[in-house]
Amino acid sequence: MCLIVTIIMFVLSIQNLYQAHWLMGLLQLLISFGFLFLLIRNIRQTRCDRTGNCDSCALPAFITKLFKMKGEK
Repeated sequence: MCLIVTIIMFVLSIQNLYQAHWLMGLLQLLISFGFLFLLIRNIRQTRCDRTGNCDSCALPAFITKLFKMKGEK
């Protein structure tokens, strides 16, 4: 889902920036980067959960504290 939203918002932002709709294009670009961040975090966290080796594969702690799941330590 994050991949689909990321691609759609990125394409829409490029189209709006090309047509000189700067505010809407930058907002959509920001949204697409947000979903890309969530996608990368989910991939890295899943890789850490599968291998059990979570040394340096997760994002920095101050960022992951913002997106913790319920029950996650």
